[in-house]
Amino acid sequence: MAGVSVRQPLDRKAVRIPRGQLYIIPERCKGCRFCIDFCPRDVLVETTEMNAKGYHYPVVAEGKEDECIACQFCSILCPEFAIYTEETVEEESVE
Repeated sequence: MAGVSVRQPLDRKAVRIPRGQLYIIPERCKGCRFCIDFCPRDVLVETTEMNAKGYHYPVVAEGKEDECIACQFCSILCPEFAIYTEETVEEESVE
């Protein structure tokens, strides 16, 4: 196939995948599940515990502690400002 360009994969060593830390304020949550339903990495699940208002709030799913990419989508969607993320900075290893 002459003239067809072949897509090249990204250089994985040159691309840094962002990582984030999730912070949840259970007292503010009203159980809308927006953060759980729309997380692109499926990091959150609903807890069996309830807050003082009687709502089940989100928690980080077991085994997904390092999956957050700090996209802040959950922060944008939350009507009660009960969740936010901060990007974590990984120390680069010197080789």
